[in-house]
Amino acid sequence: MKILIADDDPQLLRALRITLTAKGYEVCTAADGAQAIAEAVDRRPDLILLDLGMPRLDGVEVIQAVRGWAQTPILVVSGRAGSADKVEALDAGADDYLTKPFAIDELLARVRALTRRIPQAEAAPVVRLGDVVIDLAARTAERRPRTAAGPDQADAAPIRLTPTEWQFIEILIRNAGKLVTRQTILTTIWGSAHVADTGYLRLYVSQLRKKLEPDPSRPVHLLTEAGMGYRLAGMTE
Repeated sequence: MKILIADDDPQLLRALRITLTAKGYEVCTAADGAQAIAEAVDRRPDLILLDLGMPRLDGVEVIQAVRGWAQTPILVVSGRAGSADKVEALDAGADDYLTKPFAIDELLARVRALTRRIPQAEAAPVVRLGDVVIDLAARTAERRPRTAAGPDQADAAPIRLTPTEWQFIEILIRNAGKLVTRQTILTTIWGSAHVADTGYLRLYVSQLRKKLEPDPSRPVHLLTEAGMGYRLAGMTE
């Protein structure tokens, strides 16, 4: 079971890492909100312990970004004891809230309660977009033309995606058929400081269409919802 701890207090990070590692958990850490999102995307934790008052991005912004593409349980561990802070975090998508200072036994009990809700680790699917097969776990994409006997793996041609393109397409795959807003994509990949930089999105969507669409000028999979965001269509597993 992998846990991401996001907090800007290095002493608390160290203490929690030692304690949770001793309990058999695999632990990764982040010292600010932007790093927390990057670790969540790269490491795929089973649970996130999250402080609210962090630099670069605060905890609520991290929750909103993660909820744009994953349902990973989030336990807020914060010194903010006001009911308004708790309501804001829970409304943003947090699953539980623990106020600092806390007893380690209570923290461990909250962690056990949340991890019991996880039937299994979130699957990293293998999906098909027309002739393109994408394996999120293996981080591979290739074009496999269909034949009368089915997909021809012998003629498979690899498709190279950049790390940012992988993040972009994974967000869309995990929300296939749903509208993913521009703000969600920008915050998840680049952080809230770039929430207005829609030029990034147009650039990467254009690149992905050239690599994944049968006809980039007439997309059938990576669809634009004017003024709102993007939607992935025609995906099969």
